[in-house]
Amino acid sequence: MAFYELRRYTVRPGKMEKWLEFMEGTIIPFQVSKGMVITGSYRGEDDDSVYFWTRRFESEEQRETLYAAVYESDFWKNEVAPQVVDLIDRDLIQVTRVVPTPLSVAH
Repeated sequence: MAFYELRRYTVRPGKMEKWLEFMEGTIIPFQVSKGMVITGSYRGEDDDSVYFWTRRFESEEQRETLYAAVYESDFWKNEVAPQVVDLIDRDLIQVTRVVPTPLSVAH
């Protein structure tokens, strides 16, 4: 059964624009190139510390394979990870796995 990750990040003060540029210009394209399905990217309407995004996986096996392709890559380790710590508070990352309800269009 397909499931989604709802990921919530806390963006460091004054870093939202830089975070969005990095996320949408580097992180999302890189993850998509590895096979990730990114279904949404959101910022807080009135709170510049709030950022959410969602990813879809067809199975736990696919999630594990894609995690390895992304997070174990030299590009992630050497180019992405060092910049992330300056933009978001990694200690506050929240990841919730969710599944669509029967009437959801997200099936």
